[in-house]
Amino acid sequence: MNREVVLAEWRRSAQSLRAADLLAREDYPEDAVSRAYYAILHAAKAALLVHDVAVASHAGARRMFGKHLVRTGRIERSWAKHLGRSMDDRLMADYDAGISFVGEESRFECERAREFAERIREYLLANGLTDQELASERGDG
Repeated sequence: MNREVVLAEWRRSAQSLRAADLLAREDYPEDAVSRAYYAILHAAKAALLVHDVAVASHAGARRMFGKHLVRTGRIERSWAKHLGRSMDDRLMADYDAGISFVGEESRFECERAREFAERIREYLLANGLTDQELASERGDG
């Protein structure tokens, strides 16, 4: 495992989640939904990188998350569903001008991203990263 790369993805996840929260508070729901997805994507990539699995696409991240983390029993199946639903919502938010999200929906997406990130945080801790490393990457310590 390349710790630096894992932590870089973790940092991007935390940054995207902070941006999603800000956008939801400021009533930019589609943008909040999009950033919440990126928080999930980068957290998923961090978990994959623990096993030196790098991905180059969104679909690849989804596929490899299932293959390397869910099918092996390392991560529960429900978290793959979070990734998939968030990806679908992000596609609608970013590319379907006929779809609009309301504040409550964007706050729900932020909460889903926060829960996903917390599960991945637990996974990273179980795989050799420390509270201090993860907290400092969030800007908390």
